[in-house]
Amino acid sequence: MQTAIHPLPRSSAAPWYKHRWPWFLMIGPVLVLVAGAITAWLAVSRPDALVVGDYYKQGKAINQDLRRDRVASSLGLAFEARHDARSGRLQGRLDSFGKPVVAPFHIRLAHPTQPGKDLVLEALPDAQGRFSAALPALEPTHWQVVVEGAARDWRLAGSWSPAKLETLVIESDR
Repeated sequence: MQTAIHPLPRSSAAPWYKHRWPWFLMIGPVLVLVAGAITAWLAVSRPDALVVGDYYKQGKAINQDLRRDRVASSLGLAFEARHDARSGRLQGRLDSFGKPVVAPFHIRLAHPTQPGKDLVLEALPDAQGRFSAALPALEPTHWQVVVEGAARDWRLAGSWSPAKLETLVIESDR
């Protein structure tokens, strides 16, 4: 007696790579690998700007800044400025107890996360205490502003978002 060999039925299913579900399921892990590679590249290529190496020296500088704040208070300083983006100028005035300050001073604009974008402007007031300094277009971010005397003997500090407030006003605690 002879047994008949029956061939296995041929499957009409296509190979796995011709179906969409395996590819759909692989999208998640592939995206994670790409995101990880981008994150690693960013971590290696960008410096850590917020890490302070000598914290003790920074703490001493803060105490010095507090002394300069007290000097600004004793002088009754008030700073007001407005950025005109069209002309690329920062215009304003600095007063001491309501009288104009005509001595030169510096205006420092510190970017919140990228020190390379910090700006330092020199203000040369006229006889009425008004100044005008060239200031390029500002990013719409929250800038830290420090106004200080040319000899760094006093300091006014505040924050400013040019997109939200046209005019920057910083007054010392009188």
